[in-house]
Amino acid sequence: MNLLQAFNMALKSIASNKIRALLTMLGIVIGVSSVIILVSLGEGSSKVITERIQSMGTNLIHVRIFGRGSNRTVSEDELISLAANNSEVIENVVPSLDDTVTIKYSNKNMQTSLVGTSEAYQTVRNTNVQQGRFFSALDVERRQKVVLIGAYIANELFAGMSPIGQTIKINGDVFTVVGVLEEKAGAAQGSDDDRVIIPYTTAKRLVRNANITTFYVQAKTPDTVDSAMQKVEEFLFKKFNNTDSYRVFNQADMLNTVNETTKTLSMMLGGIAAISLVVGGIGIMNIMLVSVTERTREIGIRKAIGAKRKSILVQFLIESVVVSCLGGLIGVVFGVIGAHFIGKLMSISAQPSFTTIILSFSFSAVVGIFFGFYPADKASRLNPIEALRFE
Repeated sequence: MNLLQAFNMALKSIASNKIRALLTMLGIVIGVSSVIILVSLGEGSSKVITERIQSMGTNLIHVRIFGRGSNRTVSEDELISLAANNSEVIENVVPSLDDTVTIKYSNKNMQTSLVGTSEAYQTVRNTNVQQGRFFSALDVERRQKVVLIGAYIANELFAGMSPIGQTIKINGDVFTVVGVLEEKAGAAQGSDDDRVIIPYTTAKRLVRNANITTFYVQAKTPDTVDSAMQKVEEFLFKKFNNTDSYRVFNQADMLNTVNETTKTLSMMLGGIAAISLVVGGIGIMNIMLVSVTERTREIGIRKAIGAKRKSILVQFLIESVVVSCLGGLIGVVFGVIGAHFIGKLMSISAQPSFTTIILSFSFSAVVGIFFGFYPADKASRLNPIEALRFE
């Protein structure tokens, strides 16, 4: 008996027990679709996080100051001087003073995030303005009370009108709106669109905090990021003499950490989902053993008229693989559709990769071979005389 005949017989056997075959496939369908959906969501989430990190700015180095003893900070002037003395590797240094403030316009009040920074923030953090202007170096020097507002705040406070030139109160102080930031996160509450940016010199007085503990350092080029980090670390170690007093890291480090974490999570989720495939394989083995018992006389007749052990084994093994592969194909369809719709609900692009689909389907075929071999081998070893006498 050739493979085509065995395949046709397998299809006829499945067609004669449709409900049982569908229930047998169910574990494989769930397993394959779960693997595709979970891995796709993991990859989509990783892509979103990566894009957000990259959108923060180019050649970016983050500096956090924790301090030591009475010496708990570094002044912005010190780091700006460091940048000027190492201009071949450092392009800009931007201080960042973060806090939560209350803003008021007319009879509307809301809480939002405040960022006090310098005019270079626009370049270093890739922050564009969709209306008005960014504040200038002169605004920073003169401690001007000017403010840029996010798209969410513009919509909430100034719906239907231009905010430019309007005045708002921040923690009771009057500020003039000079610009509206470009929308980055769908103008959602709690996102990057829900914030205000003012000169850091003004922010230090507003929040009564003279210490700035966060700085963004922009390297000259991607090739000078490591050199710029080394200069910053040498300066900070000289100042504090303790590496626990500060932390310096760049976007590449963040991306590597994120990618490694999401990759591990995707593999873990895929592994958990793959358990369904093993359960489905056990179901296939169980049904194939039942099928062997039901068809014992058929096997005896075939052996009596000259069928070889190999032919019997191949026939039942192909039946097992066909059931598994059909379940795998249905699982792929459900997995692709499910990943698309769940990705939409989560606002991420969860497009299953070709590799994920092929691996999931291939695993379903392997499950069919592995769990189908024992029933097929049992069928091929039946004694023809005993099989013919079976009732």
